[in-house]
Amino acid sequence: MAEVEVTDANFRQVVLEAKGPVMVDFWAAWCGPCRMLAPIVEQIAEEYEGKLTVAKLNVDENPQTAAAYNVMSIPTLIVFRDGQPVQKVVGYMPKEELVKRFSEVLVG
Repeated sequence: MAEVEVTDANFRQVVLEAKGPVMVDFWAAWCGPCRMLAPIVEQIAEEYEGKLTVAKLNVDENPQTAAAYNVMSIPTLIVFRDGQPVQKVVGYMPKEELVKRFSEVLVG
């Protein structure tokens, strides 16, 4: 699996101090759209392995980080580069649309 689980405890180390871009999937087990998005996030993680780190953060278990980045609805995907959020998508979106939205970050 190309995805990494992140928590409030390791978010700084895994995401903010990472070399290269990191896409964080803010999700919860009870969230239907999150479950629909999960296989797409997995595919992106595999296809961009080595170019993009993909991390998953369960908002129920890690409320501090979700609150710090104003995650009010899930699923929310935020791409971080050099410790800063550079792109944010809220809600379910087909893979093609996600890749299009994140293309600058993914290829840059």
